[in-house]
Amino acid sequence: MKFFIDTANLDEIREAYDLGVLDGVTTNPSLMAKEGITGEANIRAHYKAICDIVDDNVSAEVISTDFAGMIREAEELVTIDDKIVVKIPMIKDGIKAIKYLSDEGIRTNCTLVFSAGQALLAAKAGATYLSPFIGRLDDISSDGLQLIAQIVDIYDNYGFETEVLAASIRHTMHLVECAEIGADVVTCPLKVITGLLKHPLTDSGLEQFLADYKKGNG
Repeated sequence: MKFFIDTANLDEIREAYDLGVLDGVTTNPSLMAKEGITGEANIRAHYKAICDIVDDNVSAEVISTDFAGMIREAEELVTIDDKIVVKIPMIKDGIKAIKYLSDEGIRTNCTLVFSAGQALLAAKAGATYLSPFIGRLDDISSDGLQLIAQIVDIYDNYGFETEVLAASIRHTMHLVECAEIGADVVTCPLKVITGLLKHPLTDSGLEQFLADYKKGNG
């Protein structure tokens, strides 16, 4: 399973990368705004700064909703760095754009996915990654994890190469359960990744080991 971090904060990206388990980064306009990154030039420079930290897979999102606009933005984004993956929304023109970009050898991440039918369309169009938002489904009393399982089964049935990128991960159990289901990738905040480190028995065991060492060695 690949671990992506869902943020535009450079310090958080560096911390996750230094941990040695980071495979990529996802961002969106909301995350950019949260970091105070505005204006096209500043956003492009920030994407480049992210690319300079990680090894690959930096998802950069288009803001156009028409085919021509999405293609124009995508072609501009991929000039920033070879690590850029273009995030395209799950809309009609988005599917058309994914097909076009796929044929041109440009990697895509189909975002804002909430159904198996949408997942089928994205895979048929050749999306590199598919991002179902499980936390947002949970928010409206739907089962986001069930959707991940359904998509994984469908993709396995037909040998689709599109990777299932579980997004809107809210906590460590979301991540672990996505791993059990067979999601190819998870993207989540830094606190979810570092949350995997935590267990009270690890803490108490280490405390006991250190106390016993101190008693025997002063």
